[in-house]
Amino acid sequence: MPAMACVDAAVPPLGYGFAWDGSLPAPGTTFPGGTPSPAATTPTGLPWSIDHSAALYKIDGWGAPYFTVNAAGNISVRPHGAATLPHQEIDLMKVVQKASDPKASGGLGLPLPVIIRLPDVLKDRLESLNAAFDCAIRSAGYGAHYQGVYPVKCNQDRFIVEDVVRFGSPFRFGLEAGSKPELLLAMSSLVKGSPEAFLICNGYKDHEYISLALIARTLDLNTVIVLEQEEELDIVLQMSRRLGVRPVIGLRAKLRTKHAGHFGSTSGEKGKFGLTTAQILSVARKLHSLEMLDCLQLLHFHIGSQIPSTALLADGVGEAAQIYCELALLGASMRVIDVGGGLGIDYDGSHSGGSDMSVGYDLVEYASAIVRSIQYACDRKSVRHPIICSESGRALVSHHSVLIFEAISAASPDQASIEPNLAYLFDALSDESRADYRNLMAAAVRGEYQTCVLYAEQLKRRCVDEFKDGLLGLEHLVAVDGLCDLVSREVDSADPVRTYHVNLSIFTSIPDFWAIGQLFPIVPIHRLNERPVVNGILSDLTCDSDGKLDKFIGGSSSLPLHELGSNPADGYFLGMFLGGAYQEALGGLHNLFGGPSVIRVSQSDGPHCFAVTRAAPGPSCADVLRTMQHSPELMFDALKHRAEEHVPVDGVESLACGLARAFGSMPYLVGAVGMVGDDNSDESQGEGGCVEEDEEEWECMRCLNV
Repeated sequence: MPAMACVDAAVPPLGYGFAWDGSLPAPGTTFPGGTPSPAATTPTGLPWSIDHSAALYKIDGWGAPYFTVNAAGNISVRPHGAATLPHQEIDLMKVVQKASDPKASGGLGLPLPVIIRLPDVLKDRLESLNAAFDCAIRSAGYGAHYQGVYPVKCNQDRFIVEDVVRFGSPFRFGLEAGSKPELLLAMSSLVKGSPEAFLICNGYKDHEYISLALIARTLDLNTVIVLEQEEELDIVLQMSRRLGVRPVIGLRAKLRTKHAGHFGSTSGEKGKFGLTTAQILSVARKLHSLEMLDCLQLLHFHIGSQIPSTALLADGVGEAAQIYCELALLGASMRVIDVGGGLGIDYDGSHSGGSDMSVGYDLVEYASAIVRSIQYACDRKSVRHPIICSESGRALVSHHSVLIFEAISAASPDQASIEPNLAYLFDALSDESRADYRNLMAAAVRGEYQTCVLYAEQLKRRCVDEFKDGLLGLEHLVAVDGLCDLVSREVDSADPVRTYHVNLSIFTSIPDFWAIGQLFPIVPIHRLNERPVVNGILSDLTCDSDGKLDKFIGGSSSLPLHELGSNPADGYFLGMFLGGAYQEALGGLHNLFGGPSVIRVSQSDGPHCFAVTRAAPGPSCADVLRTMQHSPELMFDALKHRAEEHVPVDGVESLACGLARAFGSMPYLVGAVGMVGDDNSDESQGEGGCVEEDEEEWECMRCLNV
């Protein structure tokens, strides 16, 4: 082992093997059984380029057609997808600078982490989905149209829902709700949408939920109550009679077709939701007996999120289409088949159907599989082609949100430090430990590196036991640890994984990673024209051992990273992509870290290619304390009173201002972006255009009147 070259060819006298200067081989050196560092991933002599970074991080796989690497080595957004012109690309680093620079410098003074919303990308996703179905319908000669809905559970943010309704209005695009607050949200939003847009009411229902849905029909909203359980029919009938509103009813079918992945756990005969074929027939007969079979107009099903292949999709759609046809032949006024969610996205860029991280189809193939399957079943039974509805939330909103966070420090390279001439320290070793040491050195001379590891581990275990028994001193243990760690590093890996500390809470901002092992693309958003030389994992701010990112797309247990700059003010920024669905709604308040700041960025024809249309800081310390039933005002008063008792009079006001500032600030650390400047100065117009703010000016002491 090169780092142990100082060891004599013969087994040295006890102790002298530790006369080591702590030096390690140059980066990129590969030891027997080791793994090359990122620095060695390029053929010798070939300079690093942005193309190498794009390939290393698989950006052209998961990012197409919305994300690319520009000539400056930064991640750029292509807001209109493949139709984006070169001058329309948005440099994410410029957006981060605009958001985080102090107001005195023309920035917005927003603390990181920050979510960058890209409504142009959302618009392109919605248009692309509708275009795919329109193409499939025209190609097949299908006799009806596509009319989708957005399931608001994916992200209930007000501006996202409003964008979906506005962008979707030309396509009669609607909303889906699964709870009473979501239904209220959907009702109020669709008032400004297309009058033909569906309002699909899913989820478990009680009298209040169904009353709201029936009220929505009186407001001339195209509302469909989808029965998830057979007994919900009785509530629908009761409330419709009471309110004098004739309902439009849908049924959710519990299909036999099952999605085998994690996201298919709610599919199949034992799924959480839906009616069996026997229950479907029972509902139809009951409606017929009440002369209300004309109210039954929609069939809904859901195979599961992230459907991996069109073969599975076609199987499930074909089964559902048969049920649809049977209901139509029974006399129901069937006109809509809702294929549910399941349109997946390619998180790892592999374009394969072998895992939950990718899918083996594109939008056109997805739409074609659905159209062909429904058309085939209906034509065989001479049933009129239904309107096709889908609930494709993940595929709509995932791409349009990018989470940006900063690496604030990195663990130093773990180099053992063993002082020279420490032979006297090993006089206290037991005979067994001495034997392990000699065997270790002999194996190193013979080149038996795996044997070295075994003896090193055995030596370390013995010495730890002796230390616990008080038979070995601390200096002895440190020397043994140094040698054993050196052996382990040199044999197992030429480039040990280092920990980068990031200004983020995984539990708040990437909860699916912690909860279900969902992987998202995570990439440095700048310096991609430089070669990454570190393999790292990301550790968040929480006091929790699960608060780390140590698995990445492609199956890697580390992420290629760059060395942090010598000037902390330079900052090192990473982005988590494709996280626009579910993460914000599922995020918690572990350690009372609240959500990130949010900034909305639209493509602009101005010199900087973008305009910030809205910016809001994340929840303050006072905000998150209130969610846990604390009163920041009372807390502040108590602390100020304490200060008046224990602090000199001339220092009370200054201390009170500091406390108020702490209550009003975000819980995250002040990183490179907050180290300079005065965030409270008057806002000036800078790069990226203006901010159209519709809320009160935020100040660091907003929560308290001091």
